[in-house]
Amino acid sequence: MMSPRFTLSPLKGFPGLCALALALFLPAQARAVSHVQASLVAATASIQPGKPFTVALRFVHDPHWHTYWTNPGTGLATSLTWTLPSGFTASDILWPAPHVLTDHTGTVIGNGYEGELFLPVTITPPADLKPGTSVTLNAAADWLMCEEVCMPGATKVALTLPVSTDAPAPDAQWGAKVSATVAALPRTDAGWNVAATRDAKTITLTVTPTTAGGHVPADLHFFADDNLVAYELPQIIKANGQGGFVLTLPISPDGPADSKKLLGVLTAENGWLADGSLRGLRVDVPFGATASLTPLASSPSPQASSPAPTSLIGTLLLAFIGGLILNLMPCVFPVLGIKILGFVNQSGQDKKKVVTHGLVFALGVLLSFWTLAGVLAVLRAGGDKIGWGFQLQSPAFVFALAALMLVFALNMSGLFEFGLSATGVGSNLQSKSGLAGSFFTGVLATVVATPCSAPFLAPALGAALALSVGESFLIFTTIALGLALPYLLLSIFPQAVKVLPRPGAWMETFKQFMAFPLYATVGYLVWVLAGQTSESGLLMALFGLVLVAMGVWFYGRWNAPGASAGRARFGLIAGVVVFALGAWTGWPQAPAANEITWEKWSPETVAKLRADGRTVYVDFTARWCATCQANKKLVFHNEDVLKYFRDQKIATLRGDWTNQDPQITAELAKYQRSAVPFNVIWLPGKPDPVILPELLTPSTVLDALKKP
Repeated sequence: MMSPRFTLSPLKGFPGLCALALALFLPAQARAVSHVQASLVAATASIQPGKPFTVALRFVHDPHWHTYWTNPGTGLATSLTWTLPSGFTASDILWPAPHVLTDHTGTVIGNGYEGELFLPVTITPPADLKPGTSVTLNAAADWLMCEEVCMPGATKVALTLPVSTDAPAPDAQWGAKVSATVAALPRTDAGWNVAATRDAKTITLTVTPTTAGGHVPADLHFFADDNLVAYELPQIIKANGQGGFVLTLPISPDGPADSKKLLGVLTAENGWLADGSLRGLRVDVPFGATASLTPLASSPSPQASSPAPTSLIGTLLLAFIGGLILNLMPCVFPVLGIKILGFVNQSGQDKKKVVTHGLVFALGVLLSFWTLAGVLAVLRAGGDKIGWGFQLQSPAFVFALAALMLVFALNMSGLFEFGLSATGVGSNLQSKSGLAGSFFTGVLATVVATPCSAPFLAPALGAALALSVGESFLIFTTIALGLALPYLLLSIFPQAVKVLPRPGAWMETFKQFMAFPLYATVGYLVWVLAGQTSESGLLMALFGLVLVAMGVWFYGRWNAPGASAGRARFGLIAGVVVFALGAWTGWPQAPAANEITWEKWSPETVAKLRADGRTVYVDFTARWCATCQANKKLVFHNEDVLKYFRDQKIATLRGDWTNQDPQITAELAKYQRSAVPFNVIWLPGKPDPVILPELLTPSTVLDALKKP
């Protein structure tokens, strides 16, 4: 259930908040005005033992006031809490097709109802009811009613019905209206087929009649059951030339990310049937398939075509470009022309021999990348055995990959250099002659003697761990081909060496510029991590990445060219220690078995828990509040506190004030507060809460909870 966003006009804002605060905290009986009148009515004048019957919550809204559907968009759906005689059961509310709700400016504010409304519920009595008796049904109704301001409504409703063995007659006053509401409830229909497909931003819903030339619905609108479709954004509707329609629906960023089907109600203001009835058509169709909206349909449904693997093609293109860019790095580009001239000198004027040297060099490059891909494939094959989750669904893997990308980005920014001592090995290899020299130059000059290639191996490394083995080999092969291509071309056309630009400071500038895509990748991975861990876990991950950066700074600062052995040793040790501290600090931890589960705060939830005799702990907090984060770390990771909360079954609610929330603002103002942290404890039987200080300790919280 979504939390309400209260709509306040500029002129009525402050009075509206005051009225809201009063409405939230006064008992229902003490509220002077309700703009929605509620009662419980029945479709029949009596009931039979064991035979289901229909009752309905009847709402009469004041003009311009509204209440909300099961997926309100913004607001709160109406709810019923039943108190039934023994053996009776009640269904969920059977929701009529909703309407789009707008404010006085025409802005869409939700999905719901106005005027007279019946919300049906099916009641099933036990089979052993005694004829000649009567039963009383009781329920507590809760709703949110809005016009320019919003306020909650609540009342208790009751209905007494006689028990009879005779077939029940319709209720004289309400039977026709309740039955008409039930008959008009959204349902599937044999006359219409639907298909639904989706991409990252939109859903395409196609509605086609099974018989041409029939009734044409008008003024269509789709209401999603699960908030998958953004309620407030326009829906594009076009005729499909077959008597049906194609709707383009915007996906809500707050909707379920893993939804496999489209669920909801498609309304037509002139109805889906020829007589104008059935305003709401029930939609329940998996994405990517065409399905009839009726179990009576027998014709097969054509499957939607599978999308082309554009993501892999795009990845391979980027890998090839990355391989080409490696040749522009300061440690590669200066030797490019020298190596080609070396091929020419070794081969004399024999063009075939020059090309052969280039091919052998390319083979060395390919084998070096294939070797790396093979090592990673072996590691991944043992991933389950060694407990390393090689998937982006693993928070630990995402953090490790973010740290790796950060290290390589800092290298490209010039903070430190990889393997300075290995450059001499590469230089020796560069001087070798013959085909063997060309081959081993291709193998080792790209892996050992060209340390600045490492940053460009980082994305490939991440892809190799996240994709299939076959796709990983394709990516590494493509990078190798990109790296080897200039050598091959210059081997075929060695005179082109003369047109190569001269090495210079531009190469270092280019290298540093190329660090920013890696920083962007780090930012993306942190965003992914934010959805996989808690707020405190994300904060520690960010601190961990800062320490990782400090660790490589220590290494680079004290390992500069010409540094003494003692200075280099200090830099290496300090760098490793700080780097390890960063990895330890930021490494995502699995939730503790007894970790507190926080529920969303609302005045209604507090009232319900207090009515049940529960102790209620409320934490008003915000991400930007440093004291709040310190309190959480100090108190709610303490074993004594966790054990007490668990043993005493204390209800824990959290009011998140990270973004502006008028409801929380009103609650804070009630206690003359205008800032967080603000923690209160509602003890059973006490009219007022215990207000805790801003700075918390485990003993402070435990003492307040144990207060007589």
